[in-house]
Amino acid sequence: MKFILLTLTLVAITLSSIGQGRALTFQEAERQGIPFQRLDKMYKSAVHTDTTLAVFKTPDQQTELQQAYVKLLEDLGAFLRENDFKWDIQTRGANRIYMQPDGRIDYFLFHFPEGQLTPEKEEQFTQLLDLFIRNYRFAITAPEKFAQCSAVRYADN
Repeated sequence: MKFILLTLTLVAITLSSIGQGRALTFQEAERQGIPFQRLDKMYKSAVHTDTTLAVFKTPDQQTELQQAYVKLLEDLGAFLRENDFKWDIQTRGANRIYMQPDGRIDYFLFHFPEGQLTPEKEEQFTQLLDLFIRNYRFAITAPEKFAQCSAVRYADN
């Protein structure tokens, strides 16, 4: 029993220390042994239909969360433009972002449907996203670790 508890503790410590600012596809996270299902157990949902399961419970808190999330995506878009990244076409995708209470991003998981991006373009996006999240702070804080997800559409301005 002690061995199992020790092993679980070491896994949790390892996950929390290696997660600082990592940009990964959902598939790569799975290959690295950190699937979103495991992360979802460690980070509470930012919003939920059952507010007892959400970090941001009130309508005002949820509005503030939405504004901070839009700001994050706008800031990411500006960072990509500053670094000469071009989408060329409107690109649909999905992401799930895992954050510390102070707004630091631990994991930014993303997915683009097959054929949306070339492997080279996806690698360039991953590298730039990884740089972006290393120093980014989400615009609001929370009392506990949380996750936010959404479908997204990226495009050049």
